[in-house]
Amino acid sequence: MQLKEFYTVLCTDDVAGTAAFWEKHFGFRRAFEADWYIHLTSTASDKANLAILDYRHETIPAPFRKKASGVLVNFEVEDVDALYARAQAEGLRIHLALRDEPFGQRHFITEDPNGIAIDVIKPIPPSAEFAQQYAPDSLPR
Repeated sequence: MQLKEFYTVLCTDDVAGTAAFWEKHFGFRRAFEADWYIHLTSTASDKANLAILDYRHETIPAPFRKKASGVLVNFEVEDVDALYARAQAEGLRIHLALRDEPFGQRHFITEDPNGIAIDVIKPIPPSAEFAQQYAPDSLPR
């Protein structure tokens, strides 16, 4: 298989509102827009894409026509402290305050309008215990 692209599709009943949230708070722009589907591309990286889909659309098989739940979207960023301060200033609900984890992350968790968890992460050096669990070429520095 030759993979060309991989991205998450969030199913919602508010396509426009959800897209506007991701644009305002996480720097996405609209690459394609219909009333039932909006494809977003990050203004920081064309490799970061996110799609917003009306869960009731006819192309979705009946067993899958439901809003997204139990999803955690991760964003790896350069300056998690600045994004945390911005999220607080913009009134985003913070579920996990900014903190360092021994497994190699400095992060916080907020949510989108659909209750989708958003984990904003900066890799940091892990503790010695966790460093042993990384593949040598994947160890955060």
